[in-house]
Amino acid sequence: MPLDSDVKRLLQMLAAGSMPEGSELTPAEMRRAVLRLAQAVDIRNIPIGKMEKRELSGPDGSLPVRIYIPTLVSPDKSAGLVYFHGGGGVFCSTETHDGLCRMLANDSGCRVISVDYRLAPEHKFPAAVEDSCFVTRWVSEHALELGIDPDRIAVGGDSAGGTLAAVVCQLARQTGGPNLALQVLFCPLTDANPDTESRKTYAERYFFDKTTIAWALRHYCQTGTDLADPRISPLRATDLAGLPPAHIHTAEFDPLRDEGKAYGDRLERAGVKVRYTCHEGMIHHFYGMAGVIPYARFAMKAAGKAIKESLV
Repeated sequence: MPLDSDVKRLLQMLAAGSMPEGSELTPAEMRRAVLRLAQAVDIRNIPIGKMEKRELSGPDGSLPVRIYIPTLVSPDKSAGLVYFHGGGGVFCSTETHDGLCRMLANDSGCRVISVDYRLAPEHKFPAAVEDSCFVTRWVSEHALELGIDPDRIAVGGDSAGGTLAAVVCQLARQTGGPNLALQVLFCPLTDANPDTESRKTYAERYFFDKTTIAWALRHYCQTGTDLADPRISPLRATDLAGLPPAHIHTAEFDPLRDEGKAYGDRLERAGVKVRYTCHEGMIHHFYGMAGVIPYARFAMKAAGKAIKESLV
């Protein structure tokens, strides 16, 4: 089907603003540009029960997190969702994903813990993986203090954050915990070097392109890093049995679409329960553009409802 009309207008707006190619920017410039973009397109001022900022003592010093408590929260322990923002492991932050996390908290009824993991190139792979695993363990160990049911902890993320969520699930299974109840992956990168139709068809002109993907991987990884490492490409893991149920969301006009679907298919073949949704007419990161794409709000409400139903 054709691009959604709101998405078309967004792409025209970005083109008129002469958004520079990722390859032309330094990481610092990219972070500033993406923050400005988020301020323009993210949904804003969503009322929430409470948002608390904390500093954890992470693997390499201070590790900031934001804890979002929904407007209508269970008087008993609620479910929890540890959330990892996207950005190729190089840009974005808890600030760029504030609106998204507010929507997720209210729509799912979960206490959402959004993680400001270390970014490359200052902190190369596997720093982001280490931080993501650390916060997930911390939430599990402090669940009661946080008002979270330790048996109803999910992990989620978008784009590279979806990659991190998938990797956290794989590593938790390998290391004996924590036990996770659900993984929620929005447009995840599951293979750093795939040969898929969507990577070819949507390589350019659809907001998130092959140039940006290659640029991010160059900054994220040390020279010579094996991109088939399952901590970078979770689709390359040899065994996916025993992982938590998965909700996987892809977008029709996204270069990462086919590998997201492929990961869901492999999980199902391994006996994992999967709920897969491809959002027609949408582009990568549409879920973070609810301020200008009305469908994104509808999609997040549906995603939140599905999370709530899965974590009863």
